[in-house]
Amino acid sequence: MIEFTIPDMTCGHCAGRIRTAVAEVDAKANVDIDLASHTVRITSSRDETLFREALSDADYPPD
Repeated sequence: MIEFTIPDMTCGHCAGRIRTAVAEVDAKANVDIDLASHTVRITSSRDETLFREALSDADYPPD
């Protein structure tokens, strides 16, 4: 499992954009988003770097 903290994620719209960014890397990935803790957990066999880049490109860079 890959886990990111995304400080700029604050609402459902943000979560939707993050889900879209993750799906562009791996459409079969399982994504768990916790808005309160600004945490995104991704279950995928793809490399963490790909998700980090996709989230940054979507304007939600992980810490």
